[in-house]
Amino acid sequence: MRLAELSERSGVPTATIKYYLRERLLPPGERVTATTAEYGDAHLRRLRLVRALIQVGKMSVATAREVLAAVEDESLDHHMRLGAAVWALPFDPGPAEETPETAAARRTADELLRRLDWRFGMELGALSPAYGLLVNAIAALARLGYPHGVENVLPYARLAGELAVTDLDLVEGFETPTEQVEAAVALTVLYEPVLLSLRRLAEAEESYRRYGEGG
Repeated sequence: MRLAELSERSGVPTATIKYYLRERLLPPGERVTATTAEYGDAHLRRLRLVRALIQVGKMSVATAREVLAAVEDESLDHHMRLGAAVWALPFDPGPAEETPETAAARRTADELLRRLDWRFGMELGALSPAYGLLVNAIAALARLGYPHGVENVLPYARLAGELAVTDLDLVEGFETPTEQVEAAVALTVLYEPVLLSLRRLAEAEESYRRYGEGG
């Protein structure tokens, strides 16, 4: 397809597509003449991913480019490629300094991973951006005096494990390894607001059942 058709099918203006091409967010098309190129389904998929990163994920072009570089890294096996691509998504930084709260939170996180037998998580530890995010969250709970022990966090972790099965089942519905990696990144960004909204709706429903007219 030519640029105009790519724009029509993707819903992305031609000027925006040209910008993505210049910024290397979109691979170049197959050159037909000096002034025209052909684009394929891979470009449609990449446009959907770029829009998820920039429009929904609110990432800068530079950050989106880093994520896409991880998506394209075919030197890794499928597991590591999926992980690298998702980990390239922006995270809050890990603990800036060691405090009694962060040290205790790190012990809690380690014990949590041990109880769950999440062996890959235990091997990576602080190398994982998600691990640093977890330590920060547990430390914040501790500082503010809210429940933060292993037994408090464990039910959430078990639910997260069930969600991971659902996530990977969804990703495996895509045919090629590249499509699966692209989908893993896009769905991580697009489903996080879904999870947040469903949690709040579920809490409102449970509150109504316990304390409202239905209680």
